[in-house]
Amino acid sequence: MYQEIDLDKIDINSKPPAEEPARQYYFMAKCREWVQEFERKKGRRPTAYVTTFGCQMNARDSEKLAGILEQAGYQIIDDEKADFVIFNTCTVRDNANQRVYGRLGELNGHKRRNPDMKIALCGCMMQEPGVIEKLRKSYSFVDLIFGTHNIYKFAELLYASYEAEGMVIDIWKDTDKIVEDLPVERKYSFKSGINIMFGCNNFCSYCIVPYVRGRERSRKPEDILEEIRRLVADGVVEVMLLGQNVNSYGKNLDEPMTFAQLLREVEKIEGLKRIRFMTSHPKDLSDELIEVMAQSKKICRHLHLPLQSGSTRILERMNRRYTKEQYLELAQRIRDRVPDIAITTDIIVGFPGETPEDLEETIDVVRRVKFDNAFTFIYSKRTGTPAAAMEDQVTREQVKQGFDRLLKVVQDTARSQVSRYQGCVMEALIEEVTEKGHAVEEGHSAKKGSAREEELSGRENVPMVTGRLSNNTIVHVPGDASMIGKIVQVSLDECHGFYYIGHCV
Repeated sequence: MYQEIDLDKIDINSKPPAEEPARQYYFMAKCREWVQEFERKKGRRPTAYVTTFGCQMNARDSEKLAGILEQAGYQIIDDEKADFVIFNTCTVRDNANQRVYGRLGELNGHKRRNPDMKIALCGCMMQEPGVIEKLRKSYSFVDLIFGTHNIYKFAELLYASYEAEGMVIDIWKDTDKIVEDLPVERKYSFKSGINIMFGCNNFCSYCIVPYVRGRERSRKPEDILEEIRRLVADGVVEVMLLGQNVNSYGKNLDEPMTFAQLLREVEKIEGLKRIRFMTSHPKDLSDELIEVMAQSKKICRHLHLPLQSGSTRILERMNRRYTKEQYLELAQRIRDRVPDIAITTDIIVGFPGETPEDLEETIDVVRRVKFDNAFTFIYSKRTGTPAAAMEDQVTREQVKQGFDRLLKVVQDTARSQVSRYQGCVMEALIEEVTEKGHAVEEGHSAKKGSAREEELSGRENVPMVTGRLSNNTIVHVPGDASMIGKIVQVSLDECHGFYYIGHCV
């Protein structure tokens, strides 16, 4: 929709529309007037910097924030000394909050040197009880604060911050509204995330997401499909369907639709080459979805399936609603129907009450499922979740030894899984120019003057690009920026643990 709207034709002297998203385009036009006045006074366009903390859904939200700022006339730069800085925050772990507070301290110094600077905060952290009061008390220099439910109102809130003296705060406890037809400044021209649903109904005992993101709300399938068609027309070849639990997509629609049915419709879109999705909750992953994945020519051979723990006792305390045996049986069904799939996962170590025996159960699952990668975390207490109130918290000292042991098993298993494709020819979507030296073997050295040293040194001087296989494995091949966004055949010549060095064929 936004591609059809000319902001210069909007009458900003009339009353703002009541309906969305027309109301937000009105305020984008109002913001543009403010930007033009800034440019007349300063002799330059105002600059803006958007920082993302957290998940892919946050990253997608940040693309919308950047798109709205660009429509208003801002120049997006990669520098915190910009005229407008916005942090899109995460609150899954407490250290994410502490990072934001630390960065705010640095921004305060920039603002003292540039009094016209505006600072905004949004995202999950802003929905957490106590955060707003702390910001009011200790970070009063922040100009604008809003949460996850009203991010679509950014243009309106941005204009309000121009008009107001002091901090503007707009936090909603919940919403049933979905407004998506807004400008987006994509990080990549050839791939894009697509929000298909918002919120979460699972209430895992360690997780604060349902409290800050609200209940599950699915977008209408026709809106999702139309957005993807527009993206494909704009050069996108790969989409990632995003939701806190995509497997429960469609349950709250007026005409219910399963996630598998949605995928079938997405696959029909001409010009779209690849489909990814995340995140999947094991308790909701249906045989119908497995069958769709098995038959699909576009769905990528990668599934992120969070385990969290291999102990049925701990899984029950986590409120995950599946057992170790059920997870193993599900993983086997997936591998039976999609033999070339890469399964990755999340694992928490040190959950309250976890014993060495429980950790052994997790290690057993890692060995049996053979994950291609696993993101392992030491449990972090989140105030406001049931797990934080559990009495049998595990000390860091108790966790450390078991965590290191698990990590070694994860790494050994993943290396074995990734290396099984060495010598194969597979398709890779070229995503970026490789940073100099990145494709050279890490952690390996060669004697000075040796043939190996000459080989490694020579490779450093060869221009390389980075591609991603359907199974999400990275491969570096000789090439240049003209290849970015293209799907090419590559030979996987050398496996280096978690990535390949190869060449185009």
